[in-house]
Amino acid sequence: MSTTIPGNLHVANDVLLDIVGNAAMECYGVVGMTAPNAADGIAKILPASRLRRGVTIQSEEAGLRVDLYVVIEYGTNLQTVSRNLIDQVTFALKDQAGVPVSAIEVHVQDVKIRR
Repeated sequence: MSTTIPGNLHVANDVLLDIVGNAAMECYGVVGMTAPNAADGIAKILPASRLRRGVTIQSEEAGLRVDLYVVIEYGTNLQTVSRNLIDQVTFALKDQAGVPVSAIEVHVQDVKIRR
């Protein structure tokens, strides 16, 4: 038996950023996240505690617009990894926060050999 309680749920942007960052890092082929403003074309991988800096979100009428700034493992198919990222992040946002997604853009900032 389920009951519905009227009201609104407000999710902080930092929570959404954490959900997106953690979902992205679980994807095969993702080595790390990087800040969107990589200086001089040098993309530094962010530590796990700062994953949210590799994500930007904007609220739109149709849902959330997400931009991911990632470093992909050398030798993996960039299209496949990007598609998996989009699917994983979309699922995580809908499942964990009930937030609809209008668009996800994947920005591959660098490729690196996983160590």
